[in-house]
Amino acid sequence: MIHVIMGLKGTGKTKKLIDAIHTAVADAHGDVVCIEYGRKLTYDVTYKVRLVDSKEYAISNPDMLKGFLSGLHAGNFDITDVFIDNLYKTIGTDKAAAEEFVAWCAEFAATNNMEITITISEDPANASEAMKKYL
Repeated sequence: MIHVIMGLKGTGKTKKLIDAIHTAVADAHGDVVCIEYGRKLTYDVTYKVRLVDSKEYAISNPDMLKGFLSGLHAGNFDITDVFIDNLYKTIGTDKAAAEEFVAWCAEFAATNNMEITITISEDPANASEAMKKYL
């Protein structure tokens, strides 16, 4: 299953993400991974979460992030929850590409029995119909 947390800067997306991460750690029967852009969440989430800085791996487009997620899963089938903070900073602000990536994530999550949560810095009123079903 996939969840998208969408809102403008300063609307509490990161707080919601951190709360969801802590809930996942408490409830998950597997590993929890958080992909962030920059090292901002280091002191906000528990040490039980595998924090990955997308900048360290030079992830800059949706295909690279898809490959990265696929590689994470291939290396660890115990991952049950993946959190991606600030999608646009990681893959760029192309809305069509982001929409296609989110649809791919929904399929990937369903196939591999995982939960994926993504934050996007944008006004939810501007979300397309395809994106609204994940909000």
